Amino acid sequence: MKGNVLVIGLGLIGGSLALSVKKAHPEAKVTGFDIKHRQAELAKLLGVIDEISETIEEGVVEADLIIISAPVRETARILKELESCSLKESVIITDTGSTKNEIARLAAPLTNKGICFIGGHPMAGSHKSGITAAKERLFENAFYILTPGKAEKAQNIAVLKDWLLGTNARFLELPPDEHDYLAGVISHFPHIIAASIVHQTEKLSGKYELLPRLAAGGFRDITRIASSSPEMWRDILLHNKNVLLDLLTMWQKEMDYVKELLEHTDEEAVATYFFKAKTFRDGLPANKKGAIPAFYDLFVDIPDYPGVISEITGYLANENISITNIRIIESREEIYGVLAISFQTSGDRDRAEKCIRSCTPYPMSYEI
Repeated sequence: MKGNVLVIGLGLIGGSLALSVKKAHPEAKVTGFDIKHRQAELAKLLGVIDEISETIEEGVVEADLIIISAPVRETARILKELESCSLKESVIITDTGSTKNEIARLAAPLTNKGICFIGGHPMAGSHKSGITAAKERLFENAFYILTPGKAEKAQNIAVLKDWLLGTNARFLELPPDEHDYLAGVISHFPHIIAASIVHQTEKLSGKYELLPRLAAGGFRDITRIASSSPEMWRDILLHNKNVLLDLLTMWQKEMDYVKELLEHTDEEAVATYFFKAKTFRDGLPANKKGAIPAFYDLFVDIPDYPGVISEITGYLANENISITNIRIIESREEIYGVLAISFQTSGDRDRAEKCIRSCTPYPMSYEI
């Protein structure tokens, strides 16, 4: 396709979308705007965008597609600004936020003027952020939710999908309120639970000094999502608060049930509770992308001698395999320790396993 695309917000998501558009539509012109001008300059230097727009008002004039890739609170402000901008009648506006119902309401003044707004939520991400982390393959095989209004023309939805063809994502169309409920269940609510577990542990750590040390392994892993941006999750939760209030009520009932099982020492019921959870969890797709970015970990048994970690990371560097995190789970004298290496994609993890296997005798596994 030919045309002009404006990406507002040049972080990980916005940058990756810009790269996807450029890959699928080399004749299109991709312009970028970011409130941090240095981000825009870096995006152009890296070839993520073709041109920089100094203001939103300037950038939207010739845009055929406007992608708003900003925190939900900032998206609300941008939609308000667009109401007074000079826009093409045929322009398509979309966003990338994690909540859709409130954003659709805020976009109503534009749609009432006949401007096309189709909410979007690419369910992919990374443990890295910023324009330097942008990848054209970030959304490959990920779910990309579109939330068009009931009266939206099928042709406009098709055009948007065409613009986003380079993502190689799996598009789903949902009403905004249904999206918010599903996202609340599988993404927003788990972030609350992870944060609450960390809060409880922090409060108890004053009494039990060993807690932080003991929490360095598996506990740290199961609460990883609690390390996400506080400002971003503040805005997401407030935008989706009605759904989350309902889910919290359901969670309280669930915990009351578990408490009752323990109070009655009901061994069979407790075992059944965990069995049903295991059965459902084990039946979930293992190699598919979902609402929460997956963690692709490789666990390497390493001997305890100086330089072993740099040896392994050196092998990976020689193969241009990027890692997102590395840590030692256990290291004791005279036995093997466990080096946990995290990767952004399953492909990177598979390449790393092949690389380490060919260069060292160290045993490896995907789960520990």
